[in-house]
Amino acid sequence: MLSHHTLPALHNAMWPGLVGKGPDSEPPIDLDTMLSLTSAAQVGSTRFDGVDLFLSLPHTGIDSSDDDLARLADKLTTRNLSAGSLVAPVWGATGGGSAMGNEEERARFLTQVKKACAIGTKLRGLGVRKYGVIRIDSAASPADWAKNPSANTKLIAQTFREAGVIAESFGERLAAEGEICWGGMHSWRRNVQLLERVAMPQTVGFQADMAHTMLFTMGYNAPEDRLLPEDFDWSQGDKLAAAYREMARALRPWTFDFHVAQNDGTVKGSGSHDKTGRHCLPRDPNGKLDIVRDSGAWMRDDKGAPTRAFAHICWDGCMFPNAVMADPKTWTDVLRVMIAVRDAHGWD
Repeated sequence: MLSHHTLPALHNAMWPGLVGKGPDSEPPIDLDTMLSLTSAAQVGSTRFDGVDLFLSLPHTGIDSSDDDLARLADKLTTRNLSAGSLVAPVWGATGGGSAMGNEEERARFLTQVKKACAIGTKLRGLGVRKYGVIRIDSAASPADWAKNPSANTKLIAQTFREAGVIAESFGERLAAEGEICWGGMHSWRRNVQLLERVAMPQTVGFQADMAHTMLFTMGYNAPEDRLLPEDFDWSQGDKLAAAYREMARALRPWTFDFHVAQNDGTVKGSGSHDKTGRHCLPRDPNGKLDIVRDSGAWMRDDKGAPTRAFAHICWDGCMFPNAVMADPKTWTDVLRVMIAVRDAHGWD
């Protein structure tokens, strides 16, 4: 019988209101609406404990003033929500630049990291953020990376190390989210190699999203690293679970931040977001993951004990239609599966 644990805290991501939205898709969903939908969700006596934030307009600007952040803190406090991890807008379109780019691009990348760390510190000072990391990625495509894998990985690692020094000066940690759309981070093996080259395991680690990392087992953008055959029979859940555990075992020691998510085994891109893992609703009949079972690959060690590596876990459901996100039932269903994950793999 499962225990009803109280830790880790349960968060909802705010960036699905922005990611995949744009001129050729649907309009963004404003932060106030996302916060209200999150705070209204309830299963029994349990609600979401907090939110993870995207530091880019039209949500929270990377150049937010102290007054802007004070107003954000008030919005969170009035809804009984905490802030957790913060996404640094390191991409060229949001003011950053490629981590393997020229000197100017890399400088913009590092500037965005510094600004994000400063916001994180200010939110701590305002009393609304007690845990969480700064999320980054390489801000480069696999195609560009593949033009010179060795040199580009070396340069990404150098940029990440410099970013790590910045983060340490603010008392922050960085988590690099591996996805098939990020050069040098597009396979589980490449992520491990990159983090080993960075060599700052206490400061620069990995952010594991269940949906994105499942694609690593399938070899999208890196067939040489696939763990499942190309014609894999999805009815063989035990084989999927074994491959998923193998992948997670390699990355788990580096993992600072964890996203609960579902995937239907295909890739998708919309709006300004390149093709990556297709997030599904937790009860989607096409979902390939057993969310509760496969969360354990990240939240338990090889002996089956809870790692206690995460102060919070976060649901990530990018690129859902706006009508789906506006439906309160969506967030009740999400909260219910988050509770189940915590009951199965959490602690007190």
